Amino acid sequence: MQQPITDPVLIFAIAMVIFLVAPLLMTQLRIPGIIGLIFAGVIVGPNGLNLIDRDPTIVLLGTVGLLYIIFIAGLEIDLEGFKKYRQRSIVFGTLSFTLPFTFGFTFSYLLGFSLAAAILLGSILGSHTLLAYPIASRLGVAKNKAVTTVVGGSMITDTVALLILAVVAGSMQGELSLSFWVSLLASLIVYVAAVLILIPILAKSFFRTMSSEGALEFIFVMTMLFLSAYFATVAGLEPIIGAFIAGLALNRFILEQSPLMNRIKFVGNAIFIPFFLLSVGMLMDVKVLLSNPSAWLLAILVVAFVQIGKFLAAWISGKIYSYSIEEVKLMFGLSVPQAAGTLAATLVGFELGLFDQAVVNAMIVKILITCIVGPYMVEKYARRIAFNEEQQPYESTNAPERVMVPLANPNTMESLLDLAFIIRGNSLEPLYPLTVAQGEKGSAASELAKAEKVLGHAVTYAAGAEVPIQMLTRVDTNITSGVIRAIEETRITTVVIGWNGKLSTPQRMFGGVLDQMLERTNQMVLVSKLGHPLNTTNRIVVILPSGVRRKKGFYRAMQTAKLLAAKLGATLLCLVVKDDLEKYEKTINEIKPDVTFSVTGVSSWNELHQQCLPTLRKDDLVIVISARRGTLAWHPQLEQLPRVLAVATPESFIMLYPPEPDAVDSRGSRGTDIPRMLSKRTYEN
Repeated sequence: MQQPITDPVLIFAIAMVIFLVAPLLMTQLRIPGIIGLIFAGVIVGPNGLNLIDRDPTIVLLGTVGLLYIIFIAGLEIDLEGFKKYRQRSIVFGTLSFTLPFTFGFTFSYLLGFSLAAAILLGSILGSHTLLAYPIASRLGVAKNKAVTTVVGGSMITDTVALLILAVVAGSMQGELSLSFWVSLLASLIVYVAAVLILIPILAKSFFRTMSSEGALEFIFVMTMLFLSAYFATVAGLEPIIGAFIAGLALNRFILEQSPLMNRIKFVGNAIFIPFFLLSVGMLMDVKVLLSNPSAWLLAILVVAFVQIGKFLAAWISGKIYSYSIEEVKLMFGLSVPQAAGTLAATLVGFELGLFDQAVVNAMIVKILITCIVGPYMVEKYARRIAFNEEQQPYESTNAPERVMVPLANPNTMESLLDLAFIIRGNSLEPLYPLTVAQGEKGSAASELAKAEKVLGHAVTYAAGAEVPIQMLTRVDTNITSGVIRAIEETRITTVVIGWNGKLSTPQRMFGGVLDQMLERTNQMVLVSKLGHPLNTTNRIVVILPSGVRRKKGFYRAMQTAKLLAAKLGATLLCLVVKDDLEKYEKTINEIKPDVTFSVTGVSSWNELHQQCLPTLRKDDLVIVISARRGTLAWHPQLEQLPRVLAVATPESFIMLYPPEPDAVDSRGSRGTDIPRMLSKRTYEN
């Protein structure tokens, strides 16, 4: 067999075998799969068995994988979480970058590295990759203050490292003169401003017109990624800067739990990122480590200074903010792994001629060791923190979140499912799409076939987002009875249902089916009219009627509204009708997740209709935290709002009915509600 192999089909086949086998072997050894792919590159590369050469094709695919890693990092940054804990994150991020940078710069400069190489090597030691974050999330400590601090700090360390990389790369083109700094600063400002302004405009327009075209959505995102990366080079910056900025620009348009995000991660994790890791492994020359003792010395110093610097940063931050020793070690475990940023900067430094083979080998050794130490520390101390946390007594609101989506109209199916994906969050429960065929059992075959066809589309769409589905079909002469029977049988906690904005009778809020369902259920219900894609929402306007804060279900309802704002990257405007603003502001501030919100008072319902609603924008999402008739906080105006909002400027609104725990008797059904009966008589006669 010719070596290296030149047959493109065989090269790709070998690569696929490596991508399949290497992570499986690493899993058995409880080592991150990233290590296996790098090892494989060392073995099959030109400095190993020489099966595959690091030719232009491998370099091309590896470059795409590099940009992909940085792009996904920009997409996944929690901008709202950083705003909330920015002081702690800034302190930790500054320490976490400065201490390893100082160690790395000092020892490399003393070893004879050039100034540019020493600065770049120091910046590489300062960055980190949140490789072990999924472990903290799996163990239930993702909301711990120490974890939040590290996640926010990673934004600081990675951004500074990328900027230093841009400066070093630019300096290789000439002297670090005043004109260079002015040119770099001007091009950086113009470029970043252009990307952060133009991409959101294009994305908003595209997603509003092409929201149902899955393949085109993915191609659009890839177009924005690689155009941004290319124009970064035109501006004198590194392509990875462009990829990172593109990720930030598209951050709020690509929902975490959506088919589009799943496609992006799937393609990257399956093809491009493994090729990048393989290509990096091909750079390592084991012979240099064996024949050159100085290479081992460099590797030992790099590993030691990274771990010392990262631990000191965690320890000092822990002292400042009174974190426990377990939280300090958890912070160290989260911040010590180095993969994406290290690989990117090392590759760039090697191509610029700043690093030789010994440095590349040292960096790869550092990646191998830190990617083993980090997950081990997080697994150990996240588990301790989870065990030490005070156990809360069981409450019905802590029951598993089970979301049901009754489906009837295929045209609104995707928007309802997108909403349900967000509300479901990270629940381990499947999503429950439901269709009800109207008719007698045995005589509703055609209706049942139509219903199952709608469910089939829902299953396909949910599979694209990797959301588990449990299909529900019911046959009933009364659609409402079929829906309620499904709710009771599957113990549903939340119902997301669509409304077309049309009224079947003038005396009702929505029409026969929805009004009956609200009358006969006590679960949280979101009646939704969605006229624009959720990911193009800039602002969520929450209307709070007088007294709704006192409802037991208010906390959960407001939490749902804030969750939507957090996932959509939208601001929250709360309009409180005739009630105490300070109490609402305090209560809303205590409810998680943390989002940017403001509270405004409205003196009357007339002011709401005449002054507030006309000022709303087309892409606002209006959420009315309503109340079932006769319950606390109910007002006749709440029954008028759906028909008003149906013709208002905003294209989308949700009437959110909180759960009614007090309305459930010992048999699990709604008990007699005398005030409700009285109010019904008063307003229906």
